[in-house]
Amino acid sequence: MTRQDLTRLTGKSGEPQCDDDDCPNVYRTRTGSFVIQGEVSDAFAPPAGEGLVEIPEHILREAVRALGW
Repeated sequence: MTRQDLTRLTGKSGEPQCDDDDCPNVYRTRTGSFVIQGEVSDAFAPPAGEGLVEIPEHILREAVRALGW
């Protein structure tokens, strides 16, 4: 899967601290799952094959608005 295969739900409103590809974002896949981009977190050790990212609350709110929830 490439970034072009995903629907970007956030980062479209021109957050001043973000460039096109380096800020927290939420993406939706064709199958309806989500891919999250954010700061790597070390809050706890996730199971093998999983990772943790931290994203600001306003990014999640923007994703929910984009989905019309």
